[in-house]
Amino acid sequence: LLYPSLTHRRWVWESDNIRDMEIPDSVASFIMNSFHCLPPDVLSALSVLSCFGASVSISLIETLEAEIHTPLMAPLDTAVAESIVDKRKGAFYFLHDKLHEAAYSAIGSEQRCLHHFRYGLTLGNVAVKERDDVLLITAVGQINHGGPQAVVDSEQGVAVASLNLDAGKKAMKMSDFFSAQSFFDHGIS
Repeated sequence: LLYPSLTHRRWVWESDNIRDMEIPDSVASFIMNSFHCLPPDVLSALSVLSCFGASVSISLIETLEAEIHTPLMAPLDTAVAESIVDKRKGAFYFLHDKLHEAAYSAIGSEQRCLHHFRYGLTLGNVAVKERDDVLLITAVGQINHGGPQAVVDSEQGVAVASLNLDAGKKAMKMSDFFSAQSFFDHGIS
């Protein structure tokens, strides 16, 4: 479509072919179209990553990978090679907010709450076993993002309430009273 011409000593383009090209209307459409070219395991790993925000610690991803028995690190390394995410200072970062949005949009809207809830419960169990306060707060944030509709039975409801209580107490110790109130509210809802 566009190439240098040595005989004309300038760039030459094929106007008719350029006019016939299908060009997406927006950056988001372009990114979504390019996401469909990625291997399914890379797209899945990017979707998991997107549930945690624009940047996520590598240790959290490694922990989640071990617990849910789904490859995440190798596919995310592929995403790094494809310039979708960057890996620096112990974390994965989406290189653009539209890339983050596209990865998050790859999860159906009805499934998002279940993904957040599943990852939160998984990490919550690890946080309790390892007595990791930072992981606990992240996990409970994910559980609460999933919402009460994701709870399947009363036993799971009690576990969620207990995790929220623990996270609320940790937040109070850190003088984060706003988060503590949110955890307590989610725990009783």
